[in-house]
Amino acid sequence: MKELQHSCAFTGHRTQKLPWKDNEQDPRFIAFRDRLKGQIAALVDSGITDFYTGMAEGTDLWAGKAVLQLRRNNPAIRLHCIIPYADQPFNDKWGMRSQVWYFRIRDAADEVKELSRDYYDGCLLDCNRYMVDHAGTLLAVYNGEYRGGTAATVRYAQKLDRKIIIIDPTTGKISRDEW
Repeated sequence: MKELQHSCAFTGHRTQKLPWKDNEQDPRFIAFRDRLKGQIAALVDSGITDFYTGMAEGTDLWAGKAVLQLRRNNPAIRLHCIIPYADQPFNDKWGMRSQVWYFRIRDAADEVKELSRDYYDGCLLDCNRYMVDHAGTLLAVYNGEYRGGTAATVRYAQKLDRKIIIIDPTTGKISRDEW
């Protein structure tokens, strides 16, 4: 599909799996945030205009926030919020700050697509697959663990021969399609 070349999906770890947890004052988070935003800006410079986030706490919300910041100066950028189930920010027992950002990002998005009204086993994986199916590039914040949703999403993108960019949250190293 021609439109895939202009789209990117996000995947990545939730706050509890990241070295800084949810401490956005931590210098490691600040460096990561700048790295993430820089990668998204580079994707925009390469012609990508459509970005897909699954709206999970952590990476997905930070990526959505970065897209919206970049969109202020580039109205061609579009943010698609792909919500796995209606009560996502409540059933996951998120903190208040994450819930506030969830709704701000969702309300500012160009598209909001809710895949299911209710949670079911596998709905998060279905959400990730939906995004990869609609994007030619996957930007992953991934620590290399074999198990988990981020790992499964990276493997799915590989299977579909998508371009993959990985930001290692521990080392800060950025790799592209190096398998």
